[in-house]
Amino acid sequence: MAEKWDSSQTNELMEQSKEFSENLSRITQQSQDILNEFYNSQKNADFDPDPLNIGGAFLDLAAKMSADPAKLINAQAALWQGYVDIWRNMANAAGGEETKPVIAPEKGDKRFKSEEWSKNQIFDYIKQTYLLTAKWVNDTVADVEGLDDRARHKVDFYTKQYTDALSPTNFFWSNPDVLKYTLETKGENLVHGLENLLEDLKTGRGQINPRMVPEGAFEVGRNVAVTPGKVIYQNDMMQLLQFEPSTDKVYKKPLLITPPWINKYYILDLKQENSFIKWCVDQGYTVFVISWINPDEKHIDRTFESYMSEGILAALDAIEQSIGETEVTAIGYCIGGTLMSATLAYLAAIGESRITACTFFAAQMDFEDAGELLLFTDEEQILMIERKMETAGFLEGRNMATTFNMLRSNDLIWSFVINNYLMGKDPFPFDLLFWNSDTTNMPPKMHSFYLRNMYQRNLLQEPGGLTLGGQPIDLSKVKIPIFVQASKEDHIAPFESVFKATRLMSGPAEFMLAGSGHIAGVINHPDANKYQHWVNGSKRKYETAKDWMADAEEHPGSWWPHWHKWLSKKSGAKVAARNPSKGKLKPLEDAPGSYVKTKAKPGKSQ
Repeated sequence: MAEKWDSSQTNELMEQSKEFSENLSRITQQSQDILNEFYNSQKNADFDPDPLNIGGAFLDLAAKMSADPAKLINAQAALWQGYVDIWRNMANAAGGEETKPVIAPEKGDKRFKSEEWSKNQIFDYIKQTYLLTAKWVNDTVADVEGLDDRARHKVDFYTKQYTDALSPTNFFWSNPDVLKYTLETKGENLVHGLENLLEDLKTGRGQINPRMVPEGAFEVGRNVAVTPGKVIYQNDMMQLLQFEPSTDKVYKKPLLITPPWINKYYILDLKQENSFIKWCVDQGYTVFVISWINPDEKHIDRTFESYMSEGILAALDAIEQSIGETEVTAIGYCIGGTLMSATLAYLAAIGESRITACTFFAAQMDFEDAGELLLFTDEEQILMIERKMETAGFLEGRNMATTFNMLRSNDLIWSFVINNYLMGKDPFPFDLLFWNSDTTNMPPKMHSFYLRNMYQRNLLQEPGGLTLGGQPIDLSKVKIPIFVQASKEDHIAPFESVFKATRLMSGPAEFMLAGSGHIAGVINHPDANKYQHWVNGSKRKYETAKDWMADAEEHPGSWWPHWHKWLSKKSGAKVAARNPSKGKLKPLEDAPGSYVKTKAKPGKSQ
């Protein structure tokens, strides 16, 4: 017997319909607001029909594809056969037969983790046809013959950007989780999502940069970058921080850390439970770190050499003045490591050995195989960047952030589009993503020098290819012990490229490969019990990372204790701990200092 429908259920249905109707009305108004905001932000902007300079590469691709129509026809036939196989599986499954998917997401693809993508036949069909089509498009483009290497890498990369953007997970009507949540919230999620989108358009001045962390979740000096210390020196390029000891005795030689200036130093000092700096202090090192200025148009004349002279060399002088030590050990991370290697060669050229052992985190010195970032360093791309810098007086930080986010677009762009705009939720408070969003600007002369002489011309690895401080830079003159860290899944500094440092310098070199990527491979506290690392006890000089890896041994967990064992033997005897408040240089302010808190200044008409 049918269940009786009472008046309360009717009233509830009417109330739900009213809520949906009201939310749809709000969505319509917000959509108009978004269009107006976008129009107002773009009406005075210069129109560039090909802002990424990829048109030429795709025209060349089209010409090469049309030259071999039979190959394209065969590829299309294979695609249609795949569609037929998916349809056949659906029909068989509808008849109760157990079937295997024609295609499945690759390992690590988080987009289709919802059960609905497998249990619901419609969404399973949408998923499989998308995966099949995306693979066909990417494979067909990759299989075209006759393109030069640079053009091939460019079309492969941007084709994948295109197919990732068209994923059914990124659209309201084809994402089962979004549809379900819309029914549950009666459309309230779309209202909040459009509010988030409008806010991001306003703060991005017409560009959509989804927020990665909730507003106010983190604050530098409050719940990130909180290891106690003092700013003991500063100039127009950096502040030098010395951290308070946590042990009664410390190693005689202090440790100077040079982080990248593409980001802020506190990647090494996030929360206390994953802070590399705090861990080093607890092992008995006197830790100094350079905190770079966030440049604006006042730094228009600063060069790569400025970062050496007013950065590392100035820090060495300040350490000597403060605690009286003329010899230090050092770390260089990413571009900070590239600068550190050039500085070591400069010191060798003038006969100084102020740095007696050096560690490199994910740092490249030979850029021949520098990974996907090479896509952004051809002549057209660099000219475009230089035009932006000429207009603003610097390269705006969000431009760099967009480039790095594109390298992992599903994780760093589209996942936030889904969460923030379609689900209408706030992002999860994650310290690493807060740091990732805290962008820094680039001085134009420095950045052009770096892109052209490292990525484009690869001159650092060439003896005498560069001149800094009036000295020819020759990495082979560096004879101090080095420790080279790389990460197996690093997409910014591929480990095969980082490994080449062991061949470029003449002193004893230890290479260590960590699990994970550019950040997580470095920031892996031992207490986390995550990932793994590979070491090789052989004393022989390997030609390639592949040869080294063949003889390496895998160990679970963090590599930090292994590195500490290496560095402690090169850091001298133990001495009384040094209090930064009692050094010969009067502290200027508490760590983390003011430079790291400066937000990236927006450019003009970018």
